[in-house]
Amino acid sequence: MIDSKPVDVLKYTWKLPFVLGGLLLRLDKDLQSVQEVRLLVDNAVQAQRLLAAYPQERLDEICAAVAEICEENAELLAKMAVEETGFGVWQDKVLKNILGSRDTWEHAKDQRVVGILRSDSALGLIEVGVPVGVIAALIPSTNPTGTTMYKAILALKAGNAVVFSPHPGAKGCILETVKLIRAALSKVGAPEDAIQAIETLTPQATDALMKHRAVSLILATGGEAMVRAAYSSGNPAIGVGPGNGPAFIERSADIPKAVRQIIDSKTFDNGVICASEQSVVVESISAAAVEDEFTRQGCVFLSDDDSAKLARLLLRENGTMNPAVVGKSAPIIAKMAGITVADDTKVLLSRQTEVSGQNPYSREKLCPVLAFYEEPDWRSACEKCIALLYNEGAGHTMTIHSANQDVIREFALRKPVSRLLVNTAAALGGVGATTALPPAFTLGCGAAGGSATGDNIEARHLTNIRRVAWGQRELDDLRNRTPALHRVLRPAAQQPAEDYPVTAEQVAQITREVYARLAVL
Repeated sequence: MIDSKPVDVLKYTWKLPFVLGGLLLRLDKDLQSVQEVRLLVDNAVQAQRLLAAYPQERLDEICAAVAEICEENAELLAKMAVEETGFGVWQDKVLKNILGSRDTWEHAKDQRVVGILRSDSALGLIEVGVPVGVIAALIPSTNPTGTTMYKAILALKAGNAVVFSPHPGAKGCILETVKLIRAALSKVGAPEDAIQAIETLTPQATDALMKHRAVSLILATGGEAMVRAAYSSGNPAIGVGPGNGPAFIERSADIPKAVRQIIDSKTFDNGVICASEQSVVVESISAAAVEDEFTRQGCVFLSDDDSAKLARLLLRENGTMNPAVVGKSAPIIAKMAGITVADDTKVLLSRQTEVSGQNPYSREKLCPVLAFYEEPDWRSACEKCIALLYNEGAGHTMTIHSANQDVIREFALRKPVSRLLVNTAAALGGVGATTALPPAFTLGCGAAGGSATGDNIEARHLTNIRRVAWGQRELDDLRNRTPALHRVLRPAAQQPAEDYPVTAEQVAQITREVYARLAVL
């Protein structure tokens, strides 16, 4: 039976001003953030026009100053990032900040990406590097300061201005990084508004930035939803999809070295780099030796019960990975799951057979947790790695530890990745710290990962190439080199009578027949 007792409306009316006030405040913040974006982009357009007039040498002076101030503050910003986000290890973030500043600049400094890039007088071709314009740069909370440095240096190297959209969870350290970069610009007489960041952070602000007509390119580093939003914004975008790289330890590998490198990678900044290993695949013949080596080096293989406990922590009911475990150490994650391990445990491993979207161990885990798969031989291991990558992380990165060049070659030919790393720590090798790949915190995933490129993003990706081409041939030259066109294209007066086997009377007869058929229709 429905209770028809009247409601005392006056009892609740005192709350109405507060509810409406909160709504207006929310709307006001959204509108303010969008207006802020418009002003930032307008400022960036003006600053970029100045940069576009600079020669490469002047841009290099600016980049050198930015790299220097970022390197000088690498430790300060690393500590700020860990304190604000709760992710990772500040000592490791110092190394990431060095990679994003000094190492990025050392790699880029001798490159020419604007102005005359190539001139070939014999072919009549000139290639000119042209800045793309204003770049919208989305920054993640897992690597906030290093990514900001890296994107700023590459953009300035190519004569572009940047408007950063910080992750709300890392706003303070990102804004401090931007502040330092702007100070460096001012010191060398460059326009400070070439580097700016949104301060009033709302989803509407980021959306307005990505869709702004004056934005020429979006550099999206972050979660899958954000990257998809960048690609659907209507502006050109370079995005990074999720990683889920397996590490295959082939029977010929140096097992102690391979295990040490995997542990180094998975514990570096507590596993938040998307190129880091997410699973280990081994052959049956060496599985016991690999397990023993992981245990010897301070890792723990979980029981079935403990694996189930951790799985419930890793995967939320909505099917997404739990952000609470991101960048946490193995002992902390174990405690969160109700599992007892030693305080010096480095990595948690779970023996698995299934690969699916419902199995968190077969997906990206940005923390010191690894799945462990055993396969009868390298061919089966190859298929398992492919299954893991197509489950999540296609186009990104994987690792093989092996001394067998034939097996390495087979993996290179078959794996749907943009980076196959050999005998190195994936987190460090993928970003170019321990390999000859360009230093980068934006790792393209190619067509397999829905990305515009599979490269480690460099300054050259932030320019357009204008090509100047002199005429080399005339239309008659094209016709003369195609004999089949000679008779068809020659004027009638130049063609001999034998080229016309049909008489005028026959043409007239054909015409009358066509008209007659049309009349019937």
